[in-house]
Amino acid sequence: MTLRDHLRGAPSVGAAEAVRLVAAGALVVDVRTVRLWSRAHIPGSVPVPLQELEDRAVELPDDRLLVTVCTGGLLSRGASGLLTRLGFDVVNLAGGLVEWRAAGGPLEGDRVG
Repeated sequence: MTLRDHLRGAPSVGAAEAVRLVAAGALVVDVRTVRLWSRAHIPGSVPVPLQELEDRAVELPDDRLLVTVCTGGLLSRGASGLLTRLGFDVVNLAGGLVEWRAAGGPLEGDRVG
């Protein structure tokens, strides 16, 4: 499967919609490195680096909406495509943590990026 294949498939949502979805019970899957996740992340998010996502997908719940996130939205877009093909209900946060913070979404830590 090519990178282009991973970039297809899952819809993207804006930050305001992502904030609403998370408040309604969606689980945020942060696909950045654990180091970046530890610097700043959405409260309640789970860190699953993109390189580990396919192998660790079994750890994710299949009965909740997943919202994939990274710093700017590109890596998480690929992750959302992969998770969609694995059978998960998933959307990508367009604009990533940058847009999440701009929309007033809560963050733990202070160093996005």
